[in-house]
Amino acid sequence: MEKPLEFLVREPKAPSENPPLLLLLHGVGSNEEDLFSLTNYLPESLLIVSVRGPLTLGRNSFGWYEVLFTTGQPKINLEQERESRRLLLQFLDFLKLNYKFDESNVWIGGFSQGAIMSYSIGLLYPERIKGIIALSGRLLEENKAQVIVSEKILNKKIFISHGTNDRVLSVEFARSVKGYLESIGVHPHYQEYEEGHSINREMLKDLIQWLEVELGNYN
Repeated sequence: MEKPLEFLVREPKAPSENPPLLLLLHGVGSNEEDLFSLTNYLPESLLIVSVRGPLTLGRNSFGWYEVLFTTGQPKINLEQERESRRLLLQFLDFLKLNYKFDESNVWIGGFSQGAIMSYSIGLLYPERIKGIIALSGRLLEENKAQVIVSEKILNKKIFISHGTNDRVLSVEFARSVKGYLESIGVHPHYQEYEEGHSINREMLKDLIQWLEVELGNYN
């Protein structure tokens, strides 16, 4: 099976037969090296794979789907978003064939557009994903309408962080996701920070602590 997407890998620093897997998805206009720079700080038990979006936007610049502003309002290319979801699920199958990891302990997380894709994969295919990390993202209304509330959704571990000074994706998006999740019976770890559209040291520290607790026995 050919690899469906480009990626970088950090093997677990603590050797394990069946490590938990963390997929990292970058924001629009970035690439797989962006979030890979965080891997030195993340729990040693994890097999971490940082994935490149399939759309080439420029030199070393990639995305998961295009956003058009022709009407004055952001309109996403839903066909591209669906295709990126398909490729990510195919990519998970590719990883199964090439790496050893615990298929019941797969986590997905990202920043901005990568967080949007993480919500989509984690909530629409809950049997494939144990936990979601959403840094400065939102849940697409089109995908929310497709969520089927099940035990696998209700047991989902979700970390949400967002800057109150975010001028790219307003903190209201994060508050909306929190409200929606709580309305269906999911209680995410939710934190706001005095920050713009970025990941600061405090966010990273909180994420590491949350991951270490949730991974529990794997550390």
